[in-house]
Amino acid sequence: MRWIERIWYQRPWFKWPGIIVLLPLTVLFWALSTLRRLAFSLGLKASVKLSAPVIIVGNISVGGNGKTPLVVHLADFLQANGYRPGVLSRGYGGNSAVYPCSVTSASLPSEVGDEPVLMRQRIHCPMVVDPVRARGAEHLITEHQCDVIICDDGLQHYALKRDIEIVVMDGKRRTGNHFLLPSGPLRESEARLKTVDFVVVNGEQSKEGEYLMTLTPGDLVNLKNPKQRLALDALDSPVVAAAGIGHPERFFRLLGQYQVVMKNCLSFVDHHAFQASDLPNERVLMTEKDAVKCREFAHDDWWYLPVDAKIENEFEQQLLTKLRNVK
Repeated sequence: MRWIERIWYQRPWFKWPGIIVLLPLTVLFWALSTLRRLAFSLGLKASVKLSAPVIIVGNISVGGNGKTPLVVHLADFLQANGYRPGVLSRGYGGNSAVYPCSVTSASLPSEVGDEPVLMRQRIHCPMVVDPVRARGAEHLITEHQCDVIICDDGLQHYALKRDIEIVVMDGKRRTGNHFLLPSGPLRESEARLKTVDFVVVNGEQSKEGEYLMTLTPGDLVNLKNPKQRLALDALDSPVVAAAGIGHPERFFRLLGQYQVVMKNCLSFVDHHAFQASDLPNERVLMTEKDAVKCREFAHDDWWYLPVDAKIENEFEQQLLTKLRNVK
């Protein structure tokens, strides 16, 4: 765990000197973000309203909270209920020559980002990346006739008006030490949770008014030969677990829950650009997000673990009700 995350999430006394040192920057961050949001609310900065409903799936804290599995779940769920959803992403980590950029099965993480490539493998609806979210969303509506836009991240991107806001929160870390960046992990204050439509908690326990989401692992998939599968409980030898996501410990904890014996755990920063030298030439288990960046140099015994989001039925029904009432 990085030193800054120790300040954010651990409880020992030594976090307070770090918070005090960072507090002036936190005050500056609060002032700038408050003025920015106020500018949008007063109409001093333009916010685009689209002809189709916009669902934002975001968070108020930095780091991985489980947004991507929920976006995949929502895309499938809305299609099953007669909608034509389109998924929009900023494409963090990608650098396309042209925007809006449609994500296809041939898209590379270096072009569109790792999370869009992962989602493209799972969803069966149009998907676009564009750092100018309103432009990308309009492309989904006009070129793909999408009647609802699911925006992956962007809760703080007020240049795009939204009809439904969903916050995803890590059930174990939650809001950490409750401070704004950089003294704490929060992009916005905890009061923001009272203004969103849904709070979804990834794992652990949900509180009143929150909805619990669990991630269920599937069979392991071989990176070099995706048709080759292996049941998680069929592992007969220790493995090297590797994760370059916002919260690697969650992946390692999931493997532990399924009695996977790990001889070593390799943690990398979120969106890490993997190289062959980063991982050993032996049995490696990694996340699906990391796997999309390792296929070109994968060894025969490298595997990734896909996960599916499961969420309370009440959440899904409430979401449909709100969606039908969007004007």
